[in-house]
Amino acid sequence: MSTPQQLPASERRIDLDWVRILAFGLLIFYHVGMLYVSWGFHIKSVHRLTWLEPLMLVLNPWRLSLLFLVSGVATRFMLRKYRLAAFVRSRSARLLIPLVFGMLVIVPPQSYLQIVEALGYPAGFADFYTRHYLAFGSQFCPNPCIVLPTWNHLWFVVYLWVYTTALVGVLWLWPALADRLGLRLGALLTGPGVLILPCLLFVAWRLFLYPAFPSTHALFGDWYNHADYATALLIGFLLASEDGIWRDIERQRWIALATAALLFVVFILVRGGLFAPSQMLRWFASSAYGCYQWLAMVAVLGFARRHFMADGPVRRYLTDAILPYYIVHQTAIIVIAHALGDSGLSAGSEASIVIAGTALTCVVTYEVVRRIAWLRPLFGLRLEPRRSAGLAQQQPA
Repeated sequence: MSTPQQLPASERRIDLDWVRILAFGLLIFYHVGMLYVSWGFHIKSVHRLTWLEPLMLVLNPWRLSLLFLVSGVATRFMLRKYRLAAFVRSRSARLLIPLVFGMLVIVPPQSYLQIVEALGYPAGFADFYTRHYLAFGSQFCPNPCIVLPTWNHLWFVVYLWVYTTALVGVLWLWPALADRLGLRLGALLTGPGVLILPCLLFVAWRLFLYPAFPSTHALFGDWYNHADYATALLIGFLLASEDGIWRDIERQRWIALATAALLFVVFILVRGGLFAPSQMLRWFASSAYGCYQWLAMVAVLGFARRHFMADGPVRRYLTDAILPYYIVHQTAIIVIAHALGDSGLSAGSEASIVIAGTALTCVVTYEVVRRIAWLRPLFGLRLEPRRSAGLAQQQPA
């Protein structure tokens, strides 16, 4: 997730702002869905909705990689406005301050309710926080075994900071590298290449890294995710200014969508056990997954460029609100879902309340935070810019 920045409207990618907004809107629904599927989550509803898993698998392979790609584009544009050292200072303040605040204040209720539901932890939140959350080590092993304090969903913030800081280090050593590689990559991906060549990378990561390094979001040892997300971020960064590639992506959006749909069906059929398991079949399914991942991103980017170019106050408002929404949304989901645990509500009613309550929490949090100067940095917002007479205030990106 790129943090909001000040850029002139002429240098904006309105379509990518909308992609980021819609992706994080889907994130609320996705994390609510995690309450009801068989996959691990911090707490679970009493209801199980098996039909929901294929729908969530539509999003799962590409939703986070797409956000890193968009962040890569935004980083390239930001570096036009900042010297490298100033960029690192700005990015560190915008990401690390909310990370520390989130780990100390926002995330702890998630861990507490996880322990309450998993182990029936009898003491209150204050006891958990002082005795366990700040223990700086593994707690409640072996089931669950969680390292506290933790960042939970804020792993995204950590990874984005690490990748962009590493990227700045490379550019400090070789300032012209981005332009040179961008031109070469743009030439290489012209036409059908934009559909085919990145697929090979994502397939390779899925085939060779994922079996040895399954996803952990723990930063160290999470090599499959690092390869996946860093690749997406670098593609966005290097191609940010290659207008021809973005036109190709728009032109080939239907081909990307149709091929992605076909590959997803193949993956689901293999995953569902329609065929007898074999090593060759696993390789085939992993290849379908990796290529679907990239083609789905191309389809989203292509349709966004075609249909989501309109700007307005809603876009500007939500662009600024994304990071505060992201910081609080998962805690809101878990707290509300836990409160409804013994309500006897149907799955539909329960999920509707969780979604509505989470959305309301996000909106109220942002409306409060953006009005209080000392709270703004804790949620990744700029301090209010000084208004100068005669100068037009630039729109946040």
